[in-house]
Amino acid sequence: MDDFWVFGYGSLMWRPGFEHEETRQARLFGFHRALCVRSFFHRGTPERPGLVLGLDRGGSCHGVAFRIRPENRNAVMAYLRERELVTRVYVETSRRVRLKTGQDVRAVTYVVDRSHTQYAGALSIDDALLGVSGAVGQSGPNEDYVVNTVDHLRTLGIHDAHLEGIADQIRRMGHPL
Repeated sequence: MDDFWVFGYGSLMWRPGFEHEETRQARLFGFHRALCVRSFFHRGTPERPGLVLGLDRGGSCHGVAFRIRPENRNAVMAYLRERELVTRVYVETSRRVRLKTGQDVRAVTYVVDRSHTQYAGALSIDDALLGVSGAVGQSGPNEDYVVNTVDHLRTLGIHDAHLEGIADQIRRMGHPL
């Protein structure tokens, strides 16, 4: 019962930034991955916001669950709060996720606050592409974020048609990745 899990669905999957003991593919029910958050820091600026992923209501999301040693819990939570709660567009929550093995565990994850001014809502591929193209923040170009996430999803065998459509358009526009 001391198991502590963190669910990642975006950049946490390929750049967790914290010590973990185990990584397993997992599915979260009731939320889906979406480019629905305007980014003012990591992948954009207040003058030219980019778009980053959030867990939005409905559907399910295939991602990664990280098992954390109990003695590392406080340090991991402090790190995650600093990383994920910069503008409070995400709400920290504990949800049941199903590991690929079929086991259900509780995991900390971050879902989008639909009432926050940074919530962009459901965007078409074309609208998301407009939001991503040319945006750059403290963590680099927004296009890199989308393409890296899709590449990582593909290496895990995870299919996300909407995000893949955006990444394919970025590549067609000549992005170097």
